Amino acid sequence: MKKLFALMLALVMLASLVACGATEGETSDVESDTVNEEVVSDTVADEADEVKVMTYAEYEAAEIDSPVVVETYVQAKQSWWEDKATIYTQSEDGAYFIYEMPCSKEEYDALVPGTKIRVNGYKAEWAGEVEIVDATYEVLEGSFIPEAKDVTALLASDELIKSQNQLVAFKGMTVEASKDADGNDVAFLYKWDGSGQDGDDLYFNVSVDGNTYTFTVESYLCDNTTDVYAAVKALNIGDKIDMEGFLYWYEGVNPHITAVSAAE
Repeated sequence: MKKLFALMLALVMLASLVACGATEGETSDVESDTVNEEVVSDTVADEADEVKVMTYAEYEAAEIDSPVVVETYVQAKQSWWEDKATIYTQSEDGAYFIYEMPCSKEEYDALVPGTKIRVNGYKAEWAGEVEIVDATYEVLEGSFIPEAKDVTALLASDELIKSQNQLVAFKGMTVEASKDADGNDVAFLYKWDGSGQDGDDLYFNVSVDGNTYTFTVESYLCDNTTDVYAAVKALNIGDKIDMEGFLYWYEGVNPHITAVSAAE
């Protein structure tokens, strides 16, 4: 009787072991399937998050507030504060103004003219100026410095805006009078209304082909220690001058001038 009971007990234990093995195998298969599904899901998510690098034409066609990714080259740095950088950039096919991009001071100092960067952000517009905001960036291999594009003949045309933010040149323009705070004719103003002082932005009027335009020396970009700031302060009404700068926009064309010389 004891032998029969022992045999029955052994058979029950064997059956339990077989069942347990099957369950563990099934669990292992389920876990494997789950891991595979998670890997596939993560891969799909990564692909969905990856935005294609745009040409300038694609960027230009993108809606305001839409995400954009561009590869471009630093040309000048307007300002840095509170770990945010505002910079002028340009590639072979167009230019981009990057506004308040998170950036340490050490990183900002390393962004010398010509540095290639990939920028992820959102296309925005302020008073006519199209820019990239909420941006992140990474430095890439490569360098590019464009020649200034002569847009003098485009000043009165609708085509001018297509060169927005590019490094441009203006040739043979005449310095026109501005009115200071006391109503006097002057060659330039500190601030747009003449209410400023040395160190503030400089505003001055220039004309070509019967049309007058207001240009700016943006003090964050070119402060009162720079050659261009001194050159504008030395202007006289009637002077013929050539200029270079970035084709910024504010309620119309408002170039940020970086170089001024006597007309050739």
